[in-house]
Amino acid sequence: MREGYEGTGPGAITPDGCAVELYSRLPVGDEPDIIAAAVPAGARILELGSGVGRMTHPLLERGFTVTAVDESAEMLRRVRGARTICSPIEDLDLGETFDVVLLASFLVHAGDVRVRQGLLRTCARHVADGGSVLIQREGEDYHTDLPRERVDPSGFTVRMVSAEPVGDGVNSVRAEYVFPDAVWTQTFLARPLSREQFEQALAEAGLEVDAYLTPDRVWVRAVAMG
Repeated sequence: MREGYEGTGPGAITPDGCAVELYSRLPVGDEPDIIAAAVPAGARILELGSGVGRMTHPLLERGFTVTAVDESAEMLRRVRGARTICSPIEDLDLGETFDVVLLASFLVHAGDVRVRQGLLRTCARHVADGGSVLIQREGEDYHTDLPRERVDPSGFTVRMVSAEPVGDGVNSVRAEYVFPDAVWTQTFLARPLSREQFEQALAEAGLEVDAYLTPDRVWVRAVAMG
């Protein structure tokens, strides 16, 4: 388990506190549609932090070719139809490039600056000339609009319980997922980034914003700096 990360509940828990069984249950949101609208049809996608394939499988159904990367072998065992690679993202160097590199799940908010830098360097290293990097960042009130909860139509509740400062601009965030038959919790470290801080982090990796893809600026398309 990574320091500052913890998970509870049934089944295997990954080093960053994610429960494999929980992520196998979570429904697909609108993310695949956002991605598909932002990249060329049939693009080759490198999905960093794929988990169990919640987005991988809908992207495959839309005609993309996906290489799914995750540090958890237990997660990757749930992925079907995609090439899978078990590796920490920040260490990845495949020696090839892709039309699209996808860094979702708010991974860019890693509490450790060196990890964030490694993630973004991996994105820059693997994006083809003329390609793009799609990044999912936190909403601007994610650490202040707390506690908050959402009841999913499929019958479970997601609660963002707290975000407690632990120093150096990092918060310890606690989430709860309550199903009729099981409860999971996850505690993780996240660094809030203003728009300016986010764009500066991109620049350090040789990337720049091409477009904010959603009105809340959560989804971003970045490209190599010209």
